Amino acid sequence: MTALLFRDDAYQTEFDATVTAVNERGGIVLDQTLFYYTSGGQPGDKGTLTAEDGTIVEIGTTIKADGDIVHVPGEDQPTLAPGSKVHGTIDWDFRHQLMRMHTCMHLVCSIVPCGVTGGQVGIDKSRLDFDVGEHTLDKEEITEKLNALIRENHPVTAQWITDEELNASPDLVRTMSVQPPRGSGKVRLLKIGEGVDLQPCGGTHVKNTGEIGPVRVSKIENKGKRNRRVNIVFDTD
Repeated sequence: MTALLFRDDAYQTEFDATVTAVNERGGIVLDQTLFYYTSGGQPGDKGTLTAEDGTIVEIGTTIKADGDIVHVPGEDQPTLAPGSKVHGTIDWDFRHQLMRMHTCMHLVCSIVPCGVTGGQVGIDKSRLDFDVGEHTLDKEEITEKLNALIRENHPVTAQWITDEELNASPDLVRTMSVQPPRGSGKVRLLKIGEGVDLQPCGGTHVKNTGEIGPVRVSKIENKGKRNRRVNIVFDTD
């Protein structure tokens, strides 16, 4: 099992590791990694792996496949042999944008009192889909509330609970179709401020909401009788 260093420090950008396997497609498995793998609507990290002999492999994304964390090289990259020592560097600008966006999505959840039916975290735009029922969403109201929570600079922290504790508190789970992974004995919760938001999440996040910066709801789309899609962008104006 690859040790997931990003769960200890989402701000660390470099690390040393050993190649434990290379699959038939050239995907690289390490004994430990800072590269976040695609999950929870957040894209996998990209960056570089540099071997001791100076060989540099550009990583285009990171995924989980057959239980392994796989660092997927870009096209026409050199290969690494199992046992190779490497120095990994993540693309920080890419990661930090996703951290800001992902934390913002949790704030959206705290504002919209409806179940989540889907979502995607992106560099320039992110979205959450909600089963709204009879609830009406107003993009100006959500934008105003979002930026207020951002300006209040609430701390963002992680904590762990057991599978049993999560089963006893089903209201913590906001996603309607996807359940947090169980089986390891513990589940990671993301906590924002005191009473702002608390829900299971394994993604990478900023340390406080002020780091997100100004955002706005670009549009709210009708995706069915009960489903509404809230699109969020950074407000650069």
